[in-house]
Amino acid sequence: ALSLSVSGSAVHAQAGGWTTLFDGTSLKGWNVVGDANWEVVDKAVQATKGTGFLVTPVSYGDFQITAEFWVSDDANSGIFIRCQDPKAIAAGKSYGVNIFDKRPDQSYRTGGIVDIAKPASVVMTGGKWNTFDITARGTKLTVLLNGMKMVDVDDKKYTRGPIALQYGAGTVKWRNVRVRTL
Repeated sequence: ALSLSVSGSAVHAQAGGWTTLFDGTSLKGWNVVGDANWEVVDKAVQATKGTGFLVTPVSYGDFQITAEFWVSDDANSGIFIRCQDPKAIAAGKSYGVNIFDKRPDQSYRTGGIVDIAKPASVVMTGGKWNTFDITARGTKLTVLLNGMKMVDVDDKKYTRGPIALQYGAGTVKWRNVRVRTL
């Protein structure tokens, strides 16, 4: 039996359920920007060459996104949120939650938000599946990597925009990408 609470949060959770952005079978529902060689392999979307993004056609303001990613040690990737220009994704026009273990300047390496917040810990993500859990609510941005809080910051530059998955270098795979509005 389903029990319903009358508290506002329970009703909100019902209304703000999760939406699967990548279902493991196709890139339907994504706009492709750039020339990365995205393909679906073993229920994950992957790229190994070119550069580019998979961009949601929908803009998000307050939301939570979770995604699993697998990267090679030399990968450069990330999840860009609240993108200001869906055709030209960049750290200066969005919040770039980084996946870049070997970033030359380690300040904004994997788990950090480029030019906004340094990650709280050094986590090497190459060669295994990892999980991002990113929440943007008003000016508050939090990033969890494999369940560890990496970023907890206030920033008011960008309030809403599409979400983009990046391919920059190495091998990058995404699966179980889902979002819910808050």
